[in-house]
Amino acid sequence: MRVVVDLNRCQGYAQCAFLAPDVFAMHGEEALLYDAQPDDAHRADVLRAVAACPVRAITVEGAGGRWTADRVGASDGA
Repeated sequence: MRVVVDLNRCQGYAQCAFLAPDVFAMHGEEALLYDAQPDDAHRADVLRAVAACPVRAITVEGAGGRWTADRVGASDGA
């Protein structure tokens, strides 16, 4: 699984950090830090974070497809 965050689009709402704290973290009030290749054990949390991002800044790519906020509800990667 590969996580990509469009940092130009990210507004620092931190929903991802609340839903997948092992993958996303806020540094200060606006800077997002994230693990670009988290373990598959975090897949469900990461997909919830993708769906929760209000500006749709997070994309996940991996075996079986690519997930954006529009596609998360249609596929969980299983």
